[in-house]
Amino acid sequence: MKLHQITWILLFSVFFSCKKKDDSGGNSKNGYLMFGTFYGFCQGEECIEIFKLDSGYLFEDSKDTYPSRDTFYSGKFVALNDDKFNATKDLLGSFPMQLLNEKDTVFGCPDCADGGGIYLEYNFNGDRGFWIIDNNLYNIPKYLHSYMDEIHEKVRDLK
Repeated sequence: MKLHQITWILLFSVFFSCKKKDDSGGNSKNGYLMFGTFYGFCQGEECIEIFKLDSGYLFEDSKDTYPSRDTFYSGKFVALNDDKFNATKDLLGSFPMQLLNEKDTVFGCPDCADGGGIYLEYNFNGDRGFWIIDNNLYNIPKYLHSYMDEIHEKVRDLK
């Protein structure tokens, strides 16, 4: 295991231990990771699924608002059970840190041709950013491919 992976695991463990539950969406001043999928030409509750890992808990957005390409996502979050948190908490340790160096916030053409997209938001230690990512792997950097697969898997498992 590489040193940066061990560091992230340790930071993750410290960050998510001994926090008090906050059903409003968590304690954002300590940081969070938001992730999810969206589809524009879709009907039903499962068209937009945005989640937030925060303070040792996982929250689901109940507003299901289509993400903007211009600003951070603003949701209304409801706490989910510990099993769902445990099933998703590894997303933080595998977050592609290279993404923080990107100047663009939109990759590819998300939801063009009804293909949907991924919403990602990262906020830790002064590093904050959001990204709208095309589901078509040919339109995005290769280093994001495996992380996108993880997000799709987690969202499918949470439904």
